[in-house]
Amino acid sequence: MTTPELLVPGGLTFAQLRRLVDTPDLTVKLDPSCRAAVRASADLVRRATEGDAPVYGVNTGFGKLATQRIQREDLAVLQLKLLRSHAVGVGDALPARVVRLVLLLKAASLARGYSGVREEVIDTLIAMHNRGVLPVIPCQGSVGASGDLAPLAHLCLPLVGEGEAWFDGQCLPGGQAMERAGLEPLTLGPKEGLALINGTQVSTALALDALIAADRLFEAAVITGALTLDAARGSDAPFDPRIHAVRGQPGQIDCAAAYRALAVGSEIRRSHLEGDDRVQDPYCLRCQPQVMGACLDQMRYATQVLVREANAVTDNPLVFAAEGSMVSGGNFHAEPVALVADALAVAIAEIGSISERRVAMLVDTVASRLPPFLTPEPGLNSGFMIVHVTAAALASENKSLAHPASVDSLPTSANQEDHVSMATFAARRLQPMLRNTAHIVAIELLAAAQGIEFLRPLKSAPALEGVLRLVRSVSPAMMADRSLARDMEAVHHLVAAGDIGRATERQIPELQAVRLA
Repeated sequence: MTTPELLVPGGLTFAQLRRLVDTPDLTVKLDPSCRAAVRASADLVRRATEGDAPVYGVNTGFGKLATQRIQREDLAVLQLKLLRSHAVGVGDALPARVVRLVLLLKAASLARGYSGVREEVIDTLIAMHNRGVLPVIPCQGSVGASGDLAPLAHLCLPLVGEGEAWFDGQCLPGGQAMERAGLEPLTLGPKEGLALINGTQVSTALALDALIAADRLFEAAVITGALTLDAARGSDAPFDPRIHAVRGQPGQIDCAAAYRALAVGSEIRRSHLEGDDRVQDPYCLRCQPQVMGACLDQMRYATQVLVREANAVTDNPLVFAAEGSMVSGGNFHAEPVALVADALAVAIAEIGSISERRVAMLVDTVASRLPPFLTPEPGLNSGFMIVHVTAAALASENKSLAHPASVDSLPTSANQEDHVSMATFAARRLQPMLRNTAHIVAIELLAAAQGIEFLRPLKSAPALEGVLRLVRSVSPAMMADRSLARDMEAVHHLVAAGDIGRATERQIPELQAVRLA
C-alpha cells in the first residue's frame, strides 16, 4: 500500500496537484498542524449562534434573502435546505479525476481554518476521496460567483446521505454509497452548508485539469513543429539564441533552445545547407519560438494563478478566530480563474492554429517541395488533402470556443449578485479545445512523418527519429490512399497521453524548460 500524500492546507504545489489528477488510487492525509485553527474557527461560529447579532448564512437567509432572520432551532435544517435547494445542475457529469480534485481542494480550503466548519466535515471529504465515493456533479449551472454553488451542492449532498455518488463502479444514492464505503453521513452545523458550497473549487479544478493536459500537448506540439521543419527542409537559423536574447521574452527563449536541441544531428538539415535558394521560411516554421513562447508564458502565468487559487479560502463570510470576528466579503468571485481560463483558451487555439498552418504548408508542393498532398501518385491518390481539411475544421471550431467567457455577466439572485465571472464555463470549455488541438497536432505528426518518407535515406535528428518510430508503430507510411481515421485516432492518443514527449525527453534536456513546473 502506498504512503498517503500529505495535504498541507495553503501549501499545495503544481507538482502535487498534477499527481492528484493523474493518480486515481492516490490517497491523502491531512496535515495535523491545521486542526487547532479549524477548531478555533468552528468554536467562534458556535458562539455566534448563541448571540442575537445577525451573521450572514449562520442565522440569516442567503443571497437576496440575507435580511431574513432564522430561528435558533432552525439553524441546522437551514444548512441542509441550502444544499438541497442549490443542487440544480444540469448536463453531463464531471469526470472522476476532476471530482477527486474538487473534493481535495474543498477540504484543503476549509482546513485553512477561516471557514468555521468542524473537523469531521473536512475529514469526511478526505475519506470520501480516499475510499472512492465520487459524487455525481452535473457540469452546467454555475456562473462562477457566489462560488460554484450548484456543482458544489451536488458534491456535498452525499456528505449528508443524499444526492448520488459513484462507488465501486456503480452509481448509487448518496447515502447508500457512503454506507458501502463505511462512512457515516453528517448532520451539518451552523454555516457548514454555506462553507461547503461557497467557493471556486469546481472552476479551479476544471482549469487545473485542462492546464495539466495543455502541458503535455504543448510539448508534443513543439516536437512536432521541429519534425515538420525537417520534413520541409526548413532553416534552423531563426532559432539562433541571439535573436531571442535581444527580445527577452522568457518563453520564446526557452522554446528556441528546445527547437535547436531537437534539430541536432539531422542529416536532412546538413543536406541543404548549401545550394538552397530559399531566403526565408514561412512564418509557421520561422516564428515557432515567438508564437509557442508566448503561449508558454500564458501557461506559466495561469499556473501561478491557479496554484494560488487551489490554496485559497473562497467562502463567505470568513471567520477570523484570532480577532474574534466574522467578515462578509467576495472571495467566492472566480474572476481570477475566469481570466486565466480565457487566456488558456486563446493559447490552446493558437497552438492548433500554427500547427494547422504547417499541415497546409506540407501538402502544398510549392511551399514544401514535397509531392502534392504528400502522395507519390497525385491524381490517382488524394493523399493528405482531406486530412488537412479536418485540421482546418478543428482549428476553426477552436476560434469560436476561444471567445472569452469572462466578458459576459448576467445578474442573478434578484440583482444582489449583479456581476459574475462565468469561470466554470470558461474552464469547462478548455477540454473540447484541447481535444481539437491534440487532433490537429496528431495530423501534423502524420503529415511530417509522411514528408520524411520522401527524403529517405536521409535521417532526421536522433531524437526526432525516435518520434518517427513511435508514430510508425501505430501508423505505417501511406503510399496509396487508405482511410487514415484510425491512424489519426491512434496518434492523437500518443499526443494526449504525453507519449510524444516521453519519446524524446531523455535525449533533449532542453524540453524540460518548456514544461510547467
